Amino acid sequence: MFNFLVNIGNWTEPRGEMLASRMFESTEAATAAQLHGAGGGVDLQRAIAFPVLFAEETQAGRQQFARVGYISHIRLSGRSYEFRFTFDPTIPPISNAALIEAGLELGIANGELSRTHWAVKEPDLFKTLLRNVAPTRSKPRVFTINDPEVTEDVLVSVMMPFDASFQEVYNSIQGATEDVRLRCRRADEIWENPAIIQDIVNLIDRAKVVVCDCTGRNPNVFYEIGIAHALGREVILITQSEHDVPFDLRHLRYIRYLNNGEGLKSLREQLAKRLSDLA
Repeated sequence: MFNFLVNIGNWTEPRGEMLASRMFESTEAATAAQLHGAGGGVDLQRAIAFPVLFAEETQAGRQQFARVGYISHIRLSGRSYEFRFTFDPTIPPISNAALIEAGLELGIANGELSRTHWAVKEPDLFKTLLRNVAPTRSKPRVFTINDPEVTEDVLVSVMMPFDASFQEVYNSIQGATEDVRLRCRRADEIWENPAIIQDIVNLIDRAKVVVCDCTGRNPNVFYEIGIAHALGREVILITQSEHDVPFDLRHLRYIRYLNNGEGLKSLREQLAKRLSDLA
């Protein structure tokens, strides 16, 4: 068995609470019966002997993650149970999407992640997570990536040479993202880490789409294309010359543009259409 606690916001160690009226919601009657004492009340000590999956209600606009942990102390205070808890540091956060995917095996019904409640489930939590939840990402040595990954649905990262001659190109890319209600960032606009490569990787890792300009065969851009592909991002290639697209990438579609008023207008239109398809 395991306890499944869903909260409207983040769970913050070490204290939590839950309305007593929400206990045993979405719990099989036979399971709930096992956790009642001889007097008919809830056997709290037996209930908290099981591991806990602390989840957050699914909300639009950001990703939510669940954590596995344990409750050490609990008491009834007014209409709510107050308790102390800790997360298991050896088990990484689990996305709500992964919970939904494994919901049948975990006994989590559709809609349970949309209401604050305390359920008790019969399945073996650890065996089920081991079978159904994807392993953590392998760790690179030169830079770090978020684990679990966290992306921004409206973010478009732009990889291109840091050169004044590309400013109008970047302006066109910005215009295309604004046309479809997205926003774009370029690595030279960010200084969050001492090493610029970490800022670049963070930008790629957070983005839903990465636009890469192959013009001039810039080796840094080629490296960044490889990172974006390795991280599973949607990559849009643009170039002023088809000869600047690396041989290994010529099987992929790209947008060719001219660096003049008419060409940049066309780039903006084509890019906006492609971004709209991916958004």
